[in-house]
Amino acid sequence: MTLLEIDSLVVEYPTRGFRSQPFRALKGVSLDIRRGETVGLVGESGSGKTTLGRAVLGLSPVTSGTIRFEDREIQDLGRRQRRELARDIQVVFQDPYSSLNPALTVSDILSEPLLAQGTPAAAARARIRELLDQVGLPTDAGDRFPREFSGGQRQRVAIARALALRPKLIVCDEPVSALDLSTQARVLDLLIDIQEATGVTYLFVSHDLSVVRHISHRVAVMYRGEVVEFGDGDQVTSSPEHPYTRTLLGAAPVADPARQRERREAREAALAGTDGAA
Repeated sequence: MTLLEIDSLVVEYPTRGFRSQPFRALKGVSLDIRRGETVGLVGESGSGKTTLGRAVLGLSPVTSGTIRFEDREIQDLGRRQRRELARDIQVVFQDPYSSLNPALTVSDILSEPLLAQGTPAAAARARIRELLDQVGLPTDAGDRFPREFSGGQRQRVAIARALALRPKLIVCDEPVSALDLSTQARVLDLLIDIQEATGVTYLFVSHDLSVVRHISHRVAVMYRGEVVEFGDGDQVTSSPEHPYTRTLLGAAPVADPARQRERREAREAALAGTDGAA
């Protein structure tokens, strides 16, 4: 069953200069996300992937098109309605160092969304203990400040905050790009375990095709504000059809120098094909 449906979405930003044309960040994007699945949204910087995630969150203005969440159009909601929707749609941002308030303890950070939604204090404390256990942090972590944790642990706190209200959809905006490779793998596995336990749905935004391959059921590839390929995750990340997706696949490093040279040559050929198609 479809949870989120995006249809012909256009996002434009004004540009400077008299009579200047607006910059079109999204050019009629359409995709859907089913309940309980992860859709990976991948592309290079400037492809529009983060803009799409922000549009779902109500942080980017929608020029035209629709965003339907549980068959309800949400692209034009007011501030009060957006706050109500926050119970169902949450976000994990890229940088765990800046997304957490350094002046608050972890318990304070996790209690904020709960108290804002009217959760009694005793129930909020019980939920915080449950959240810390869910993301693999010790119970006493609630009494500590974000600066006392590693990057991976801080991202676990950010994930716990996103889970606090038991949302149906979490937009993950480059949630592991600021972490080292071993920590990335542990956080990705944590997200997978949480999805299996709770049934939460992810829109997972990343520039890294290998990261998207690890976590996604389906993958949408964005290029210059458009979705150029969308399908089964294994197929898109191993045998892509579009030239641009092949460039992303070829950009991923491998340990074998000969194989790396072959991939570089294939990437250069794919880039030529992409330029011809653009």
